Amino acid sequence: MRLTSARFALASALALSLAFPLSAQTAPAPAPAAQVQVDRSPWLYKGSDLPQDKAWIFGALPNGLRYAVRRNGVPPGQVSVRVRVDAGSLMETDAERGFAHLIEHLSFRGSEFVPDGEAKRIWQRLGVTFGADSNAQTSPTQTVYKLDLPAATPAGFDESMKILSGMVDSPGLSAAALDAERPVVLAEQREQPGPQRRVGDATRGLFFAGQPLAERSPIGTAETLTAATPAAVKAFHDRWYRPDRTVVIIAGDIDPALMEAAIVRHFADWRPAGPAPAEPDFGKPDPEARTSAALVEPAMPPTITLATLRPWQYNDDTAIFNQKRIVDLLAIRLINRRLERRARAGGSYLAAGAELDDVSRSVNATFVNIQPLGEDWEPALRDVRVVIADAMTNPPTQAEIDREVAEIDAAMKASVDTAPVEAGAKQADDMVQALDIRETVTTPQAAYEILQDMKRKKMFTPEAVLASSKKVFAGAATRAMIVTPTPSANAEQRLNAVLAEDVTGLIQGRKAAADVSFDQLPRFGKPGKVTSRSKVTELGIDRISFANGVNLLLWPTSAETGRVYVRVRFGRGYQALPKGRESAAWAADYALVQSGIGKIDQNGLEALTTARRIGMDFAIDDDAFELSAMTSAEDLADQLKLLAAKLVDPGWDPNPVIRARAAAIAGADSFDSAPAGVLARDLERLIRGGDPRWGTPGRETIARLTPEAFRALWEPLLKTGPIEVMVFGDVKAEPALAAVAATFGAMKPRQPAPVPPGGASVAFPAPNTTPEIRYHKGPETQAAAVIAWPTGGGSAGIAEGRKLQALSALFSDRLLDRLRSQEGASYSPQVISDWPVGLDNGGRIMAVGLVAPDKTDLFFRLAREIAADLAANPITRDELRRVMAPLMQQVARSSTGNSFWLRELEGGTFDPARIAAADTIARDYGTVTPADLQALAVKYLQPGKDWSFVVLPTPAKEGE
Repeated sequence: MRLTSARFALASALALSLAFPLSAQTAPAPAPAAQVQVDRSPWLYKGSDLPQDKAWIFGALPNGLRYAVRRNGVPPGQVSVRVRVDAGSLMETDAERGFAHLIEHLSFRGSEFVPDGEAKRIWQRLGVTFGADSNAQTSPTQTVYKLDLPAATPAGFDESMKILSGMVDSPGLSAAALDAERPVVLAEQREQPGPQRRVGDATRGLFFAGQPLAERSPIGTAETLTAATPAAVKAFHDRWYRPDRTVVIIAGDIDPALMEAAIVRHFADWRPAGPAPAEPDFGKPDPEARTSAALVEPAMPPTITLATLRPWQYNDDTAIFNQKRIVDLLAIRLINRRLERRARAGGSYLAAGAELDDVSRSVNATFVNIQPLGEDWEPALRDVRVVIADAMTNPPTQAEIDREVAEIDAAMKASVDTAPVEAGAKQADDMVQALDIRETVTTPQAAYEILQDMKRKKMFTPEAVLASSKKVFAGAATRAMIVTPTPSANAEQRLNAVLAEDVTGLIQGRKAAADVSFDQLPRFGKPGKVTSRSKVTELGIDRISFANGVNLLLWPTSAETGRVYVRVRFGRGYQALPKGRESAAWAADYALVQSGIGKIDQNGLEALTTARRIGMDFAIDDDAFELSAMTSAEDLADQLKLLAAKLVDPGWDPNPVIRARAAAIAGADSFDSAPAGVLARDLERLIRGGDPRWGTPGRETIARLTPEAFRALWEPLLKTGPIEVMVFGDVKAEPALAAVAATFGAMKPRQPAPVPPGGASVAFPAPNTTPEIRYHKGPETQAAAVIAWPTGGGSAGIAEGRKLQALSALFSDRLLDRLRSQEGASYSPQVISDWPVGLDNGGRIMAVGLVAPDKTDLFFRLAREIAADLAANPITRDELRRVMAPLMQQVARSSTGNSFWLRELEGGTFDPARIAAADTIARDYGTVTPADLQALAVKYLQPGKDWSFVVLPTPAKEGE
């Protein structure tokens, strides 16, 4: 991939501005090939006739370990490593539940080549962010160790491979390590939302009855984790962590020969501890097991889940196998489109959808998920069954099929177009996923050719889709689970009764889709006149102004092949919302987009944009509302027409508003079910001094929303305020300028957006010595704690805001070490800095942790101790390195993509300071010193200036 010189300059400047080298080592010389006999046959493609992706280089070592490596320069300098071990929770015995996940934790804590906690520090010095770049995941069937190494040097890469080899071969399984990490795993288990966990456990127990998957959650149980001993954990490790069950996957920006040499050097000597265990039997769906169940969960909205289960079996990943599966997926797409249309028209359910899935090599299943409209769930289930019965009884029209084929074709063609900028991390993750489900990978072009071959063979016919619709809803066993917030008399019997009904008599004729075209969108008049054009920033972006007041930032760049990003900012955002009262703003991200344009409803818009990369997203920022989309050069002109038409002639279909209201009411109680839910609902409002423009409204406010009130709020907001258009991506400048001129540039001049008195100001809550309290209705073992200090905001202080990111990263690293690694009190505490560029105030540094109720005081004590120490003492050069290297590498990698620059430059046509700040990014991050961070801590982390907040379990009533 080739990047503009300016992008290279930023990435290079960030790397070189470190006051210390990332690595002063030299890489070991590659091991002579003669020392280890590597089988280089493409083992992944055994039994497959799919075209091999020649970019992947395959190998197998004598000890059985396999590998797949490839060169990839996206993002530049990064190497993504995945070590997949075929060992998950389904390999555990009853007494070992949670051991696979526990070993994952212990491996990261310490291993043969690094002492306790040192791997994290080594990788930080190499620019790795803990959690984001170095992590692991345990599933029922595998454990995957992940490392994204930025700015990888040969020495840094080799050291990382050595560490990873020690983690899987010889993790630290001592009593001391186990006693230190066990509380962390128990904290992770404790922090899981109670209602979702209970529903998940009950559903797995019903659907997979008689199979290990029914009761093998990777997190394990408190009993088995508490009883775990070093010997027992080691026995599991020795049994399942074996080279013949391990695959190393690498995709990155270094020579593949170095990748192979490092694998040979660090993994070839790995020897299994004993004979290979028998492959576990994951069982098959039991047709004699219980078929349905009902669960009462007060914090959850009503939901129904149906499952048609078939035994999972291995299939050679061939072209015809994939082609048959595509027809099956097309049948599911048709059903889902019909379900969505019925819901949009005011059906008996809020949402419903079907999916095909291979679950943990245990079942092949068709799932149907239904969220009824309210607690009257029987009509919803019946209506969904009617749609499915129709698909199984009557063939679709060829026009319906052609539309879905066109959508699939467009998506696969887009993958071909953007393949040159596909990230190495994604390619590595895709390989892991393929291995887990025993499939292969191929190139986007080869996959696209398989689809074209299907078209040539006329595989997409009404008869073929009808046959697939019948096939995907046939199986060895069926299951149904209903969850209701209140007890429902005889719910299970009523569920079975509706499922037993013959609904074919309720099938109605299908309504043909109306013909729509872009000609039905409003016309904008003559193309707008350009009044000024100049280059801004070192990147050479065009800043263009039109006579009607619209401003454009235009950046033609091939950094992301085939992608064009469009962002339209208008009005004044949160500043324009009514201050001092709740409004209908909360429903806009769904209802505003779905309410149509002019007389064209959402169904018509979807038909209009079939097989094209045209979309629409909506968001509210501090100082603007935003419409955005990712499109292509070919579709840019029509994409701009659609976005401009949304402002000129928005539709006001009432159904999306009614649906948004119903969905919000259905989910309102779920916020109270766990501390994290209360934070999600209340924190954004509380941290702004209770300002009702932010946060989630209460049930009464939601219930009062009407389509008329929604329109009354949004109609003037869409019509007023300045417009800034940003077009960044793989497009030529003059055609893009002409497309903007013909749409936004041709609009009538807009009236100023009224800003309510005080709308641009945001309050910070008053400091407190006793935390503000909210309560949740979830497990009594869960709580949350928050402490925050006010900072600032505005474009004039962007440089200080960037340095505050460094301070918060430092604060977060220390809090993680003390609260998680040392105390075992929280799984993932974090510290965040927010500097709102669109406001002159409202910024903060905020620490958040999910803890046990009796650990909230510990959280506040540690947070305040860390804050005080940061103000009192300068940090060491090594700690600065471990904080700044990951932060600067994050910025350097992000800067190679268009989204980063859209975020940095948005609003810049009305606030030139933002554009000027884009040229100082490397300097602002690269010149941070220990004295800078101490000065910021003294300035902002002041004792007595902090605000604290806790979410505790609802106290039991007397007598309970």
